[in-house]
Amino acid sequence: MMIIDLIPWLAEPSLPTILIRTLLAVICAGAVGYDRNIHGASAGLRTHILVCVGAMIATSTGQFASIYYGADATRIGAQVVSGIGFLGAGTIMVTKGNTIHGLTTAAGLWAAACIGIALGLGFYEGAIVGAVIVYITIHMLRNLSLSLRKNHADDIAADEIGNREADRAIAEAAERAGKSEDR
Repeated sequence: MMIIDLIPWLAEPSLPTILIRTLLAVICAGAVGYDRNIHGASAGLRTHILVCVGAMIATSTGQFASIYYGADATRIGAQVVSGIGFLGAGTIMVTKGNTIHGLTTAAGLWAAACIGIALGLGFYEGAIVGAVIVYITIHMLRNLSLSLRKNHADDIAADEIGNREADRAIAEAAERAGKSEDR
């Protein structure tokens, strides 16, 4: 059973519904954006909230246009999904060492837009569950990600040390072989 089945007026694009959807967009995207903000990401609290609220407004507008003008309700929301790519691309940077920064922020912005679309259509359960999963992924899985990255870096460093030792042993063996040929 869905929330809109229990409270049917939440499915209509009315002032109380838009206020509830907006509040949920601020809360859901705010949780994700807050984490990005405290970790110094290029898009933080305000950006995530604006993306989610904007997507919610766009989708609710599509719903309104469908009810009152017979328009396709999904067209505006579809444009949100393609349009967010430009904003997300602006947060991704490649440094001189070919290190990529900003992918998590871009993914968070995309997810915030999708949460807004779900709220705009009145799919409250999907938006709330999605926001919780996005928050867990960004905030709580950070330490696991850093740990995996550190372990991988340690493995690479060990391989490099092993390669240097092997190179040194080969060079020493070649040098000894060269000296034995001189005799």
